[in-house]
Amino acid sequence: MKHPRSIPPRPTSRQFVLSSIALAVLSLAQQAQAQQADAPMQRVEVTGSSIKRLAAEEALPVTTIKADELVKQGMTTLADVMMALPQSASLQPSNAGSGTNINLRGLGVNRTLVLLNGRRLANEAIADGYANLDTIPISALQRVEVLRDGASSIYGSDAIGGVVNFITKREVEGGNVTVQLVHPQRRGGGDEQRIQATFGKGNLERDSWNVYGTVDFHQRSRLLLSDRAGFVPDAAAMTAIGLPPGAASGGYATPANFTSAANKNAANPYYASGCLSPYSIQGAKNTCVLNNDTYGTALYPNKQLTMYAKVTRKIDADNTVTVEYTRGDESIFASKTPTQALAVGARTPILPSTSKWYPGKSGGVPAVPGITNQPLTVSWAVADFGPAVTRDNQINQRLLLSADGHLGNWDYKAGMSYGLSLRKGYYKSGYFSGIGLINGLANGVLNPFGLQDQAGRDYLESIAADGMQNRSSKSAYYGFDGTVSRSLMALAGGDLAFALGADLHRDTNEDTKLAQAADITYAKSVPAHGESARNVAGIYTEIDAPVTKTLDLNGALRIDKYSDVGSTVTPKISFRWQPTKTIMFRGSANTGFRAPTLFDRYGYRTTVANTTTAARWDDPVLCPGPTPAIPGTGTAVAGANAADVCNAKLNKLTGSNNALQPERSKGGTLGVVFEPSRSFTASFDYWQVNMKDMLANPPENVYFTNYADYKNLFVRNPDGSLAYINNTTMNLGGQIAGGVDVSANWEIARNTYGTFGAAIDGTYLTHFDNQLVPNGPWMSNVGQFGWASNGTTSSFPIITFRWKHNLRLTWQSGDYSAQLTNNFNSHYRDANTAVTSQYYRDIPSYSTWNLTGSVRVQKQVRITAGVTNLFDKAPPITNNTIYSSGYLSSVANPTGRTWNLRVSYDFD
Repeated sequence: MKHPRSIPPRPTSRQFVLSSIALAVLSLAQQAQAQQADAPMQRVEVTGSSIKRLAAEEALPVTTIKADELVKQGMTTLADVMMALPQSASLQPSNAGSGTNINLRGLGVNRTLVLLNGRRLANEAIADGYANLDTIPISALQRVEVLRDGASSIYGSDAIGGVVNFITKREVEGGNVTVQLVHPQRRGGGDEQRIQATFGKGNLERDSWNVYGTVDFHQRSRLLLSDRAGFVPDAAAMTAIGLPPGAASGGYATPANFTSAANKNAANPYYASGCLSPYSIQGAKNTCVLNNDTYGTALYPNKQLTMYAKVTRKIDADNTVTVEYTRGDESIFASKTPTQALAVGARTPILPSTSKWYPGKSGGVPAVPGITNQPLTVSWAVADFGPAVTRDNQINQRLLLSADGHLGNWDYKAGMSYGLSLRKGYYKSGYFSGIGLINGLANGVLNPFGLQDQAGRDYLESIAADGMQNRSSKSAYYGFDGTVSRSLMALAGGDLAFALGADLHRDTNEDTKLAQAADITYAKSVPAHGESARNVAGIYTEIDAPVTKTLDLNGALRIDKYSDVGSTVTPKISFRWQPTKTIMFRGSANTGFRAPTLFDRYGYRTTVANTTTAARWDDPVLCPGPTPAIPGTGTAVAGANAADVCNAKLNKLTGSNNALQPERSKGGTLGVVFEPSRSFTASFDYWQVNMKDMLANPPENVYFTNYADYKNLFVRNPDGSLAYINNTTMNLGGQIAGGVDVSANWEIARNTYGTFGAAIDGTYLTHFDNQLVPNGPWMSNVGQFGWASNGTTSSFPIITFRWKHNLRLTWQSGDYSAQLTNNFNSHYRDANTAVTSQYYRDIPSYSTWNLTGSVRVQKQVRITAGVTNLFDKAPPITNNTIYSSGYLSSVANPTGRTWNLRVSYDFD
């Protein structure tokens, strides 16, 4: 990373803010020094501005990460990069299928703009509000620029939280093949393999042309929770924090729990004998519950194949034309507990007394006292074919034709691009026809109390949904942009520069939940279709005024017209003041605007539940208890099936909301950069973002801990049963986030033993407040689980650490180099909503170290080896029940100590 870094003391937040005002310009000086070392002094376009300038002249806080830095830190994917970035609150790739996304400042993935070479990609096809980073070829990257400031005045909507610009190599001559292996120390899954090949020909200066391409394949195997038994929380650890796995009762299991018309208290014929290990364990109240250690997944398997091709032609010394093609193809294989036999309309899973599998009959199922031929309603999870597995495939492509150069006194750039994002969902294995399961129980062929005989297995195979497609989504982006800039007049500090640009683009989105998938009752897939389009026309201008040799002022203004939500004007001003060579002050103020995504406003809508809650809850009405926020503490009311209303995944409604309005923001930065010597630089930047009419939805725990405030969102059927919880996106109140970015870079020594250095990037959060309803109370989220969800990709709440840093210690000597990296986040208040007060706790700080060494053994061969999680630090345990694994999977990797080997071969 090319940004200056320094380790902060432990002051109060007020002291930190005051320090930032007195100390924040430093990042720019270090950035200038690093870029000057990389290339000749030339004016370039930096992320966040339309005017070419020396990088050292930039007033905005931009962090630059070079491609070789990713190797030095032992990173294999862009997910690793985003997880390590202190300003990011990104999630590990999940079973949602959306891949890796970036969430700057914790403001949500829809508020971070992702660019490839300064231009947009087609968004991920379902939510249509963010880009999947997994489809960007990491082997083609030259660097990554992270603008840690709002940029709606240059780029338009969705840049409220900042901009991440992935910049590919300008040209490649020769080739490279790299193979990388990642192998966990512990046995089991979680291993990774990567192979990438790059080849280029031609030289822009010598031949006036260059063409190159790269192909990159990466895959990761599934890591089961059982593969990390004891490393991730086991039954004893969960019991110690108030969540014993066997505390639940009456859910879906193998063997099935059952009730009858005369007795609604669930029971199980195998409870006394241990509940048929390893599929289930003994629960409460004479029932069995699924064994999460058997079915839980710590890391989902995925496969990625990306490619990038670029052809560049210099028309003359000043003008260049480029064609780029990018294609990414990723599949994520998600799994959850085995299929459950659920009701289909008025028909419920009933085991008649005529079945040989009825307790006490010829099938060998133990008799149960009091059960004498009355029909049994069974709560059955079908364990025979393992967990229910889906395959989510996403293909993202972009074709770009661009030109840039110099005509007369004008610099210009222009481009036309077409992006297409396709996403398809499939049932891979373990899913079955809902009505088929009910019929199989009724005719006696299926055994709900154990594994099937051959007839039962044959029947399950006949009603399996293996390979069935359940969803098809498509997003497209058609865009044209052009910018011209020039110097207008000489000022005391340099030339007054002016830029004018236009951006015209069209977004389309189409999303279909296929009708055939409705037969798979367990998946809760309801046929639905949404189709929409939006045209956006924007013009923007920027003026840069070096008023004196020490003071530079910059102003930008953008006007956007949306075909569906009206027009907006977003201005921005910034300054850079460098009174001496060793200190520089900088700052900015901006406004932001974000329109609802096409999915949020025009996506599918259904009148019935189309999914379930991520965690298990008690229905506050049908399973009331003394503590509604603690699942399993309620008691089913008369006539309600405990398996469906107590400690259960409840029906939920997601989809679009055509009443959504755009959200707006105001923000800014104020910083200081120090460079007391050539060997040391440091910076402090205070930042703040104020949002109103925030587009989000509360996380699940809010509905249950504050039921009185949200009971209108619990929609019920005429008989009082829960139809669904309304969890569509809403315009909430507001959000205020602020903090200090701290960076430092120190060359400790340069001698016969080599060059030794240290660097740090960190963020100290001073406040992060949510307002769930307009004009409602503000609630702090600093150091605790947030009161708003993490965008449209996940039910996980926002994670907001008080302090997070990335520390690097480096050594370089000739062909040898080494780096020790530390990633740290401060302690955290646990959710404490699903446990009684004696179990309230904090999650301790979490720190991991990575060690990487590299040697060039021949001119063409470089070997890099390393250890990730050097000290084998276990992920932190949490009592937030949305994390079914028991650990904080959104911020910690469960793999443990892992070995990393990379071999790279260059050829002419």
